[in-house]
Amino acid sequence: MSVEPSEKVEAKLSLEDYVKVLEAKLEQLVFENKSLEYKYNKLLMDVEKLQRQVEYYKSQIEKLITPPLIEATVIDVLKDGRVVVRSSTGPNLVVQALDSIDLSLLRPGARVALNQRGSAIVEALPESEDPLVKSMEVIERPSVKYSDVGGLSEQIMELREVIELPLKKPDLFKEIGVEPPKGILLYGPPGCGKTLLAKAVASEAEAAFISIVGSELVQKFIGEGARIVRELFQLARRKAPAIVFIDEVDSIASRRIDIGTSGEREVQRTLMQLLAEIDGFKPLDGVKIIAATNRVDILDPAILRPGRLDRLIEIPPPNPSGRVEIFKIHTKRMKLADDVDLGELAKVTEGLCGAEIKAICTEAGYFAIRSGRSVVSMSDFINAVKKTLAKRDVRGRPKEIEQSLLNVYQ
Repeated sequence: MSVEPSEKVEAKLSLEDYVKVLEAKLEQLVFENKSLEYKYNKLLMDVEKLQRQVEYYKSQIEKLITPPLIEATVIDVLKDGRVVVRSSTGPNLVVQALDSIDLSLLRPGARVALNQRGSAIVEALPESEDPLVKSMEVIERPSVKYSDVGGLSEQIMELREVIELPLKKPDLFKEIGVEPPKGILLYGPPGCGKTLLAKAVASEAEAAFISIVGSELVQKFIGEGARIVRELFQLARRKAPAIVFIDEVDSIASRRIDIGTSGEREVQRTLMQLLAEIDGFKPLDGVKIIAATNRVDILDPAILRPGRLDRLIEIPPPNPSGRVEIFKIHTKRMKLADDVDLGELAKVTEGLCGAEIKAICTEAGYFAIRSGRSVVSMSDFINAVKKTLAKRDVRGRPKEIEQSLLNVYQ
């Protein structure tokens, strides 16, 4: 039986359509497969995220239920490997140490952690630093330079010879065969530049600078002041080359007396620890001390003897040339009128210190602002001097200075 041509065409078209249908189904299945793969990968990521959260919460729960460790201090290490420790709870204990702990770390004085149940050493703790002592190191240096200190050129030269030179060139002193001074004492009336010199040293010296006020060493509990002094010098030795600046040193180094309160005896203990740190058995290589006070008359002779604070540098009120330098420093950024005579101002400010001269320059600027001017005149400085003299008695001679001002500028 023969097939007509029209029937062959119909059969052929039906086969092509069927293939197209199959291809469309295949594409749909491929798309669905990719979609399922995407969902599967997303579910895997969600499972991993949930597993991480479960592990995190497990670790937190373990931390919450784990009993705390006890801090202790090593006293001695016995030959059989056991360790004698002083527990922070009170008694001395002979305990075992885990095999994972390096025995070289278990030195007398080292801090360790004890397990509560068996009191075994489970961890060697790092050395602790008192937060008060740690905050004493000056990280951000002041912007003060030696050029910002006026009228103290001789004191600056001696300060650099005693403090900076041994730190920067220690081999020079070894070659000559002399031991450089351990420290200096800056003394003089208030406002004459003692702290300003210390700021300049902190800024320009290539050494760690640790600053403390003497009153910070006076603590409430017995032995706390001495402990802070000890940790202060331990920090300085670790940071060497370093400079330790003790401001208002008279608050802990006043002359010792036989009769006193328990508080005064505690201050004396702190002083004795300070003296032991300066010239005790532990050397102060690479560490220099600068102390400052305006009451040198009440200091204990023990701290002033050679070998401790070797050099006593007086910071006196500035002389006329020094006052001119100070005026130049504090007026270098000011707009001055042509009639301003710094030499004349230096004459009429006899007896004033550097801090008061700085206050005069600031006050003169205020007088110009009140007058609506951007330039400071001589009359502004004169009014500022009069106002400053009215606030205090300058060595018993304010009336004479005031009268000289009236005679010249009225």
